[in-house]
Amino acid sequence: MKPKNSTLIREENENAIQTWREQEKKALDLLRIAGELRFDQSIDLVLFRNDIYDLRPSRVLDLHTAAKDYSNTNVSIDTTWEIALAIQLLDGLAPAKIDLGKLALEWKKDSGAFENIRDFLLIRLAAFTTAHHNRPQPKDVVLYGFGRIGRLLARRIIDQTGRGEQLRLKAIVIRPKMKDRLAEANKRAALLRSDSVHGDFHGTINVTDGGNMLEINGNQIQLIYAQRPEEVNYLDYGVHDALIIDNTGVWRDKEGLQVHLRPGAQQVMLTAPGKGIPNIVHGVNHTAFDLDQENVFCAASCTTNAISPILKVLDTHFGVHQGHIETIHAYTSDQNLLDNFHKKPRRGRGAATNMVLTSTGAAKAVALVLPNLAGRLTGNAVRVPTPDVSLAVIQVQLNHPVDEQTVNNVLREASLHGDLVEQIHYSTNEEYVSSSAIGMTSTSVIDAPSTRVSADGKSIMVYAWYENENGYACQVVRLAKQAAKVRRACYY
Repeated sequence: MKPKNSTLIREENENAIQTWREQEKKALDLLRIAGELRFDQSIDLVLFRNDIYDLRPSRVLDLHTAAKDYSNTNVSIDTTWEIALAIQLLDGLAPAKIDLGKLALEWKKDSGAFENIRDFLLIRLAAFTTAHHNRPQPKDVVLYGFGRIGRLLARRIIDQTGRGEQLRLKAIVIRPKMKDRLAEANKRAALLRSDSVHGDFHGTINVTDGGNMLEINGNQIQLIYAQRPEEVNYLDYGVHDALIIDNTGVWRDKEGLQVHLRPGAQQVMLTAPGKGIPNIVHGVNHTAFDLDQENVFCAASCTTNAISPILKVLDTHFGVHQGHIETIHAYTSDQNLLDNFHKKPRRGRGAATNMVLTSTGAAKAVALVLPNLAGRLTGNAVRVPTPDVSLAVIQVQLNHPVDEQTVNNVLREASLHGDLVEQIHYSTNEEYVSSSAIGMTSTSVIDAPSTRVSADGKSIMVYAWYENENGYACQVVRLAKQAAKVRRACYY
């Protein structure tokens, strides 16, 4: 093949750079619109479920490529920018979360039926006006414990403060480990500021009042030092009718968790499986409980949150007869760094140097969330030397035969439409690995190229990556918003 003329090559290169510059400028303006909507109207714009308001323009452009996971068409920055601008010009929109990616795909499909984007949006967002939704009243939140999940919850809640109309992090309860409170507060702040897995916190963190308060992105958060819940009166710290999120795992049943219902506390949520209390996976069974009456509940486990949405989809469409769940799980702080005593089998061996076969209660826990699957599932787990992101291998026997394409189409549809779009992400990327999922806000990522179906079509295997730290924390926050009645309308 004869090479191109050198002058032509240079012209093409210059044109490509110029095109990219124009796209970045448009992405930058899209970010401006997203910021103004966020802080002026409490409207968050996302792109295929990804938060965008504080991203780099180049990252925003990259996120547009996710359209291929949901459709056979592309989505351009020109389209999403026009939609965002039109949203900003609409009158009477209530606080909401709106997916530009979904709107862009719908506009490309149905644009012929509308004179312009504004008319299209008036129809699509008709139910998102102040006539249908009231502004939520902010809810005080207290984190009881400040470990890995606690710090990620703090990041997520603060990141979503916006106009302050949803969850307000008012206090963090810490079991003191040092006599010097200022020194301890600085150490706690340092762990929040920089994380070896999740990177640096986006914003400012200052320790004030001699170590009794953190100021984080404008939020004044009391640090309460206490050995036991009985020692705390939240009213003394300006906290009222709060949701207490216990992320210590010390108390697991209703009797133990009720101790958190001190003056100033109204509800208690556990970030682990609980006994004798509602086990709730947001998106799957959160509407089954009246959380005004059930004021002690839990968000189940990270694994239960990962597999329950997928099992619900498979059972609804195909009927699950029985199955087995194998989780390849990142190690946790419950394990030993080096070989040492541990009361549970095998977990005494060094987490960073071994694959550790262990048990998991996730299969049984699914029955608490999806009662119709009780007794149909078994489960096991292997802890592996990675610090975050796990893999669920879901093998189920179906009542009716299917093929791989049918299974993947159903899962892809669930990731874009319906009640589980925040929980299920769909990937066609054949280069996807565990670290690709770090920071994901969904509970699971379907690895579509890995789906397998037996010759008779009745046995299927689905692989799902799950962000067992940040992804789970995002689920906890969703449930917290539901319990606090501050969840905004979502166009997903």
